[in-house]
Amino acid sequence: MPPLRILVTDGNSRSALAVVRSLGRAGHWVAVGESTPGALAHQSRYCAHRVVYPSPLRHEADFIQALRGELERLAIDVLLPVADVSSMIAVSRRSEWPARCGLPLPSSAAITDAADKVGLMRRAPRLGVPIPRTHVVERPGCETGGMGLTYPVVLKPARSRVRAADGWHAGVVSYATDDAELHARLASYRPELYPIALQEKIEGPGFGVFACIVSGRLVASFAHRRLREKPPSGGVSVLCESVPMPADALQHAIALLTDLDWEGVAMVEFKRDCRDNTPRLLEINGRFWGSLQLAIDAGVDFPRILVEAHAGRGPVEPPTYRVGVQSRWFWGDVDSLLIQLFGAGSTAAGIPGGRLGVVRDFLKLWRHDQRYDNPRWDDPRPWLTETRQWIRGTR
Repeated sequence: MPPLRILVTDGNSRSALAVVRSLGRAGHWVAVGESTPGALAHQSRYCAHRVVYPSPLRHEADFIQALRGELERLAIDVLLPVADVSSMIAVSRRSEWPARCGLPLPSSAAITDAADKVGLMRRAPRLGVPIPRTHVVERPGCETGGMGLTYPVVLKPARSRVRAADGWHAGVVSYATDDAELHARLASYRPELYPIALQEKIEGPGFGVFACIVSGRLVASFAHRRLREKPPSGGVSVLCESVPMPADALQHAIALLTDLDWEGVAMVEFKRDCRDNTPRLLEINGRFWGSLQLAIDAGVDFPRILVEAHAGRGPVEPPTYRVGVQSRWFWGDVDSLLIQLFGAGSTAAGIPGGRLGVVRDFLKLWRHDQRYDNPRWDDPRPWLTETRQWIRGTR
C-alpha cells in the first residue's frame, strides 16, 4: 500500500497534532499548514513539510490562492482541514482544488446545516432527538418577556463562526443568571451572530458520540465522557474518559447525521439530564475534536480510518475500543484549576473538599490507563512549544 501525501491545516490545534501523529505513524507523508510559523504540529517529528499560509480568518482570498498552490506543488492526495473556518472554505471551493486531491468532508450544505445550532434544535425534535428547552431570539432588540425562562440560561449564537465584511467572527456561548445579565449578553452579540438560542442549563454529565461515515456507511464510532472542563462551568474537556457506547445517544447521533447526508467525521455532543436520564442534544461539531487523541489511544484511529476508507482501504467493520482510558490536556487542566481557585465566581466552594479537594484532584498526575496528549515521549517537541505558548499567554 503506497503512502498518501496529505496536507493537514490548522497546525496549532491539538486536534491537528493528533491527526499528524496518527497519519505519520501509519507511514503517510504529512504536510502541516498554519498561518503562523512554529505551530504546535509543525514541531512534530511526523510533520514532513511545513506550510505557512495567510490567515483564513482575515485574508480568505489569499488563503485560498496559497492553499491551491501548495496542493499542486506538493502533489497532495488528501486535503484534511481541521478547524471550522478552513473546513467551510474547503468544501465551498471543492471544485477549485486539484483533481487528484481528495477532500473527505461532507457537502457545503451539510456542514452549514450541522453548524447552525438554532436550525439543529428545530431539526432534532422532528427526528425524535431530545433537546434542552429552547427559545430563539431572532434578531437584536427582540423581547424575551413571556418566554418563561428559568435561570441560569445558556446563550448560543446560531453559529460558532460567521463571515462578516471585516472577516470571520466567533459566536461564543455565554450564560445569564437573571434578566439584566441576559439583556446585557444579548446586546454584546454582533447582529451577524443572530438568531440566538436561549436554553435551559442541563444538569448532568456531558459526553460525546463520535462517528466516521464514508459513502453512507458507519466505519467507526466512539464515546467519551467529560471529567473536567475549561472553563469548569462548561467548555472544552481537559480530562475525559472512554465509556461504553450509549445505545440511545448513538441512535440519535446516527439519525441526525443520516438526515444531514453526512460524510466524514463528526462529534455529536449530549448531556445526560439528571432529571430523567435522557441524553439531550447540545450540538454537532463536524470536524476533528480537541480530545481526538483519547479515541486513538483507546483503539479508534479516526484520522487513519477516515483517510484510508476514503481511499478505498478502510476496515470492513468498525473497530472496538477500550473503556476506561483517560486523556488529560495538562495545560488546559492547569487553566481550569486556576479558574476554580481564583477566577470570578470560583466554583471550588461547590466541590467536595473545597479548594483543597480541587488541588488534590489535580495532583493525581498518574493513574492506570491515563494518557497525556502532551508530552509524548516519542514526540516531545510539541510539548515544549505548547509550554512556551502557555507561559506567554498565547495558548
